Amino acid sequence: MKRKIISSLLAASMLMTALTGCSGNSSTPEAKQDNAAAVNSDTVDTAQEPADTTAAPEDGDTAAAAEGQVINIYSFNDELRTRITAVYPEIESTSEDGTSSTLKDGTEIRWIINPNQDGVYQDKLDEALSNQLTASDNDKVDIFAAEMDYIVKYTDADIDAAMTLESLGINPVTDLGDQFEFTKTVASDQNGVMRASTWQACPGVLVYRRDIAKEVFGTDDPAEIGEKTKDWATMKETAEELKAKGYYAFSSYADTFRTYSNSMSEAWVAPGETVVKVDQKLMDWVADSKEWKDAGYFDPTVKGQWNSDWFTAMSSSSKVFAFLFPAWGIDTQLKPNWDGEEGSWAVTNAPLSYNWGGTFVLAAEGTDNPSHVKDILLALTADKDNLTKISKDYADFTNAKTVMEAAATDDTFASDFLGGQNPYTYFTPGADTIQMAPLSAYDQGCVELIQNTFGDYLQDQIDFDKAKANFETAIMERYPEITAVQWPE
Repeated sequence: MKRKIISSLLAASMLMTALTGCSGNSSTPEAKQDNAAAVNSDTVDTAQEPADTTAAPEDGDTAAAAEGQVINIYSFNDELRTRITAVYPEIESTSEDGTSSTLKDGTEIRWIINPNQDGVYQDKLDEALSNQLTASDNDKVDIFAAEMDYIVKYTDADIDAAMTLESLGINPVTDLGDQFEFTKTVASDQNGVMRASTWQACPGVLVYRRDIAKEVFGTDDPAEIGEKTKDWATMKETAEELKAKGYYAFSSYADTFRTYSNSMSEAWVAPGETVVKVDQKLMDWVADSKEWKDAGYFDPTVKGQWNSDWFTAMSSSSKVFAFLFPAWGIDTQLKPNWDGEEGSWAVTNAPLSYNWGGTFVLAAEGTDNPSHVKDILLALTADKDNLTKISKDYADFTNAKTVMEAAATDDTFASDFLGGQNPYTYFTPGADTIQMAPLSAYDQGCVELIQNTFGDYLQDQIDFDKAKANFETAIMERYPEITAVQWPE
């Protein structure tokens, strides 16, 4: 294993304060299950064992190493554990508290879960990875998860925190050929080499209340409603119709953010630079949000996302017509907060194609369980039968084009929650048109802080110039190495 995993990762941590999780605030999807009980990595059995000081093999020789007795899997919520447990046939049992599982061959999996909020997950993961060379076999990181908003930090070839999939024995062309191209791009390092994989893609749709649609438009048919939501100009006219009947188009300005940010033409921070560049699309979001809020198209009681007001807006007492969600949003946010009759919601096309979120799975450089890790990644992200099962059992939009194309015409994928509608008929075409904005290691913090600071402006707490100044201050406090913020002209 290359020693730069220590020097580079530690240097990156010193230069860059760990990217703070947005889930406790208003911006990112990792909050979707962060309320699950977090297992602090400090609580995992770390009985002192003699450090493994033998020279670890280079990437190509890793698979020849003997397998260890413990597989340590780091994640920021319980989602990864539930998906692996559902499809990896070698798991024999899992403890009642969900902190460990036992494989049929006696190997133990330790599920080490820390919340994204305040950068806790990344801090814990960075510490573990920086100790990877000297850690005992039972304490080495084997698999870890990363959100799209900070995956670039861990796929960086110069950091060398994650193994290339080929060195693990996974062929991206033959084993992962059915994955959506944009997910493979996100999972690759700066040289185009894949260092991660994912079981899910996250194209978004518009999810709307059937009862409100019937009252205002005389129909709840997804195709007809889709004509009223087909682009932003038409959506604005639809919002005016809703307002006339006492309803809101969306809950808040935060709901529309991802459709704008997905269309950015430049990365927040270009490779090798220290300047944050705010894309014009984000300023368009601010201007349009201000117009929509002043026009009364948003619920004024809802301030951002991931808070009680936002969850209440999903209830039967709400006057909010629609939300912009990927599949996970419907399953983990909308369904738990809906207290009305089943079948009250439906999906149709969003005003603009977008992607929101995605959990990527990486094999840690220096793992002592390469064979197990390979098997787990293939079972979770490449096996079409398993991906079909995940879509049916968890309503995930899975990362296999042929599986999703088949699901789009398969009535067995119909959702009771959506009134018998098959949502994949709308999710699948959207996935084919997604063009991801350029990513950077600073995305998570920038996404959170731009929404927080301009959220204050949109709530009339500060003026526009103060919001800009606050963003500049906040981003430089988060990332001391940032030297300037460049705004569009």
